[in-house]
Amino acid sequence: MERILIIDDDPAIRDGCAQVLRRRGYECMEAATGKEAFSLLDRLDFDIVLVDLKMPDINGLDLIAGIRQKDSLLPIVMITAYGTIQNAVEAMRLGANDFLPKPFEPEELLMVVKKCLKARMLTIENIYLREELKKKEGDVRIVGESRPIIDLLSQARRVAPTDSTVLITGESGTGKGLLARYIHEQSPRKDAPFVSVDCSTLVPSLFESELFGHVKGAFTGATENKLGKFELANGGTVFLDEIANINLDLQAKLLKVVEEKEITRVGSHKVTKVDVRIIAATNQDLRLLVQKGQFREDLFFRLNVVAFKTPPLRIRRPDIPLLARHFLKKFSEKHRRLPALSLTEEAMDALISYYWPGNVRELENFIERLVIFSTGKEITLDDLEISGLPLEKASDEPASTPPNIETDGIEPLEQIEKAYIIKVLKSTKGNKTLASQLLGIDRKTLRLKLKKWGMVD
Repeated sequence: MERILIIDDDPAIRDGCAQVLRRRGYECMEAATGKEAFSLLDRLDFDIVLVDLKMPDINGLDLIAGIRQKDSLLPIVMITAYGTIQNAVEAMRLGANDFLPKPFEPEELLMVVKKCLKARMLTIENIYLREELKKKEGDVRIVGESRPIIDLLSQARRVAPTDSTVLITGESGTGKGLLARYIHEQSPRKDAPFVSVDCSTLVPSLFESELFGHVKGAFTGATENKLGKFELANGGTVFLDEIANINLDLQAKLLKVVEEKEITRVGSHKVTKVDVRIIAATNQDLRLLVQKGQFREDLFFRLNVVAFKTPPLRIRRPDIPLLARHFLKKFSEKHRRLPALSLTEEAMDALISYYWPGNVRELENFIERLVIFSTGKEITLDDLEISGLPLEKASDEPASTPPNIETDGIEPLEQIEKAYIIKVLKSTKGNKTLASQLLGIDRKTLRLKLKKWGMVD
């Protein structure tokens, strides 16, 4: 329910506006003076403000300027019996969104309020979309027709129409973010924002500001009001990726928001209701972290209402040809290698046989590398080997040691991987971005591996 503040020293005007708006389902609050208005604005959140030009203590134009300084997005409508072009122009210059001369009909009031509220929502969505466009990375379609994927998407479609909180687990690179977006797009919230938050990259000191927003002057560098991710996602979905990476203190603050769907901006005492669906994801075992005291049990149960586990690529091998052709087309277009490259039958068999420890993300990165470095129109086994793919066949499970086989000197795969990553990091002098490119994995995957080995700075 939108909340409207009516600022006018005439009680008849305040009451008349409030009655009209309340009948249409709006929540209304009234202020007879500028001082009273600022007191309410400091304590509560409003979706639109109606301001009279002539006030007993503060001029309406000064009031508009003061409100706009506090909140750059709050719609303001000037209402006055002294309607002149000069007043309208000055009100707009100071930040008013519209001008309503007295006397006005109820329909005129409702029309202006609806227009301003719609404009505010579009402004918020545009802010979010601009941020998303900066980091948008290509196609988000889930490619696959194997039984694990068919079952997963079928269950996701059943959950999507609800508002239930969802927890997605699975190995890195298995498409947890794609599944979260798929659930959003299949839901009644699909036309509202889908806001993704990578919890592993959030600096603890800025966690609240990023998620809940802040007001101007809340801390050094807060030069203007900022909407947090939850407000940007209002009406839509917040996706909390790598949820296991936030500390216990921050988990407590997040729990309150998950339970009450209310946020308070940093530096403010105003409580703002948010209508969001929450989807969280992690590649870690939260139950184990709860047992170790590293994750709050109450937060885990709040998040784990509906649980999904994305399957690793090694148990959905029938999808590898589909994914390979999909990525070949995508990167052939991106790097202007047209017509799109193809794979020989032997090369495709090698891709299907490989274990893919980095899952779909590793396959995607590998295909892009092939497109960049291959010279012919068809990718061969030699191209795969040159680009770093081991050609020996892998199995779904570690094989038991056959009899009469010498195992001395054979190291576990993870130990070999760790040693190789350390070698690459040394060669790049610690440059993780360059190292991740050479390794064919993204920077986040590299960081998680280093964290697992206790090697994060």
